[in-house]
Amino acid sequence: MTPWVRRLLLANIAVFLATVSVLPYQIVSRLVLIPVLLPVQPWTVVTYQFLHAGFWHLLFNMLGLYFFGPRLEARIGSRHFLLLYLLSGVGGAVLSVVTPTAQIVGASGAVFGVLLGFARYWPRERIYIYALIPVEARVLVIFLAALSLWSGIGGGGNIAHFAHLGGFIGGWLYLKVMEHNSPARKFKASMETATTGRPSRHDLKRWKGVDREGLHPINRDEYDRVLQKARIHGVSSLTLPERAFMERFIPT
Repeated sequence: MTPWVRRLLLANIAVFLATVSVLPYQIVSRLVLIPVLLPVQPWTVVTYQFLHAGFWHLLFNMLGLYFFGPRLEARIGSRHFLLLYLLSGVGGAVLSVVTPTAQIVGASGAVFGVLLGFARYWPRERIYIYALIPVEARVLVIFLAALSLWSGIGGGGNIAHFAHLGGFIGGWLYLKVMEHNSPARKFKASMETATTGRPSRHDLKRWKGVDREGLHPINRDEYDRVLQKARIHGVSSLTLPERAFMERFIPT
């Protein structure tokens, strides 16, 4: 299990246990999202994501996070994963303004954003509904988005359908922004730089300034290997892909 998936699971479970056994109603009610009260309770765009209406509500959300989160966090990195999760939840809160007096709780918007991210990178991955029915991830996202829109307009019971839809929208927007400055784009730019410029000790100095501890473990191992090679054999010994890899971590 990846770091932030584990932390988010524990945080949701801990808050649920606290709300059913320790925290008084007066405090819990101040953490619930009521869209019309957002101007005076802005913190609820985050706090509502860690509240749940019951055990089964918590269980289904945490199962979604457990199954889809680790692979996505490993793919985009822990920092991006955490921001995707939280901002998807914020997206759910924002879209919930269409039901201004509803009391909304749950990590569903955030988890739907995680599901969207999973489907974006593994669109044809088969997901087994009820462990029996295989559905491609992209098809599941499209179906759930359509269902949320249809049910939300139709007023589907006590489920925050617009929060689900907002989670998809928030996740999609975050991924678009993230990918605008993605490693792939930086790789392309750095490859162009690598083929037109000569490597120098200045490059090595810049690479040494990278926040090593902030890298994903897989990237950190490769970073250490390439940096060691540059130190021992000189920057000119690096291949173009190796130089481009190091350039990915230089702030633009």
